[in-house]
Amino acid sequence: MDLRKLKTLIDLVQQSGIAELEITEGEEKVRISRGIPGGLAQATPQPGTVYMTAPVMPATADSPAAAPGALPAEPEGHVIKAPMVGTFYRSSAPGAKPFVELGQAVKAGETVCIIEAMKLLNEIEADGDGIIKEVLVENGQPVEYGQPLFLIG
Repeated sequence: MDLRKLKTLIDLVQQSGIAELEITEGEEKVRISRGIPGGLAQATPQPGTVYMTAPVMPATADSPAAAPGALPAEPEGHVIKAPMVGTFYRSSAPGAKPFVELGQAVKAGETVCIIEAMKLLNEIEADGDGIIKEVLVENGQPVEYGQPLFLIG
């Protein structure tokens, strides 16, 4: 199979919603798999099979890939970060009043949000005194370990 044909197939997989494409032409067999965002697809080697993997990261107008050299601005103040991976909630129950609001003063040890991880609700406390300057995560959004949640000053 020639390289132009392979390039065309890779482009088709990237532009479509399919996760994997496998084509057999005579004795040649090619499998093209979409990678997970930020990584490469993983393939299990099989004899006589050629694997092509390509990173798949859709470019958007506000993504760093679309604006080379643009770095996000560092927030001024103290950042409360997620101590675990889970789902961020601003209140104790749907429709309940959020633990903290913009402009509210908080003291160290005061609950600012909940992160649900493995069906357990973990109260996240402020690790310093200050005023909530910014909420950096939307309610119900998944968060990663070390991800900034609040900016206090």
